[in-house]
Amino acid sequence: MTSINCFKAYDIRGRMPDELNADIVYRIGRAFAVFLKPKCVVIGRDVRLSSVELSSALARGLCDAGVDVYDIGLCGTEEVYFATFSREFDGGIMVTASHNPMDYNGLKLVREQSRPISADTGLKQIRTLAEQGNFPEPASKGQLHQLDVREQYIAHLLDYIDVGRMRPFKVVLNSGNGCAAVVLDRLCQRLPLQVVTVNHKPDGTFPNGIPNPLLPENRAVTASAVRENSADVGIAWDGDFDRCFLFDERGRFIEGYYIVGLLAAAFLQKNPGARIVHDPRLVWNTLDIIRQYGGEAVQSKSGHSFIKEAMRSHDAVYGGEMSAHHYFRDFSYCDSGMIPWLLVLELMAQSGKPLSALVDECIARYPSSGEINRQLPDPARALSALERHYTNAA
Repeated sequence: MTSINCFKAYDIRGRMPDELNADIVYRIGRAFAVFLKPKCVVIGRDVRLSSVELSSALARGLCDAGVDVYDIGLCGTEEVYFATFSREFDGGIMVTASHNPMDYNGLKLVREQSRPISADTGLKQIRTLAEQGNFPEPASKGQLHQLDVREQYIAHLLDYIDVGRMRPFKVVLNSGNGCAAVVLDRLCQRLPLQVVTVNHKPDGTFPNGIPNPLLPENRAVTASAVRENSADVGIAWDGDFDRCFLFDERGRFIEGYYIVGLLAAAFLQKNPGARIVHDPRLVWNTLDIIRQYGGEAVQSKSGHSFIKEAMRSHDAVYGGEMSAHHYFRDFSYCDSGMIPWLLVLELMAQSGKPLSALVDECIARYPSSGEINRQLPDPARALSALERHYTNAA
């Protein structure tokens, strides 16, 4: 039995080619078919240099298992989500490592209605099946089809806003040489925006660094472009654009925590009394805004599978995490990196206020340091010490 060590809690990620390669991805495709028993699956891939090879291996694995495969090509993760739920596919798989180092790649798996497949809902079983490699032969092999859903996807995005009330904002768009540009070029044709692009060309060598605007050292180029162009707002994306990060007209980075509050307000104005799901890490600003607008707050564990499940069970209209993951009921409860910035621009247009004015009061009332990460020499020992210290008070 082959040991496969690239399975994580929510997805599959590993260093190429030791932890992840075409043979492993082929096995995962076969295992996915055995586990889910789908008739048709949609696949897509990010801009990484290894993604074409892995996507091809994935398609072969699924087809060899008797599954019809619909390939939407170079795309963002949310486009696979959209294709899966809008075309009623039995499942979807995105080949991406998002913001991980260049020599990594991975897979994100969903089932019907783009419901996530995590360790608790199938990844463990898929890993075991892939390691064992005992795949039944189908009555007939599946067929590979090419599919384009981008126009339908863009039309869906525009349904979240009133395009007629949008103002001609000047916006800086930093795709980080990832996949966002392929959508932005067509989306912005439908909007009255003045567009300045940065690191716009998709390039799997990532000549300007791995696109991860959550890291402070990666924010300067967007902030500078906003100031130099006197732009109204700046937006930067990670590699598969399932997260977007906003900068105000001063070039100031706005923590995702405050964007959760803005989007909660946006949805509660359109959906009075609706439920909003949030993660437990930073809550005060979010709770305050939900109270102000007459909504109902629902706290969930952090992590996309927990947020999505909480939203489904409570029929929440929106869910947000401080990590810049934003989830939408009308997007089959999935996360999107395109819907948030459209809604923020709509709020700016409706209020007549710049982004700074929309968040300044919240920042002053509920200041946040942002996420601070530290490396520990012995994580297990630290966790044991915390458990001993807090057990009696729990």
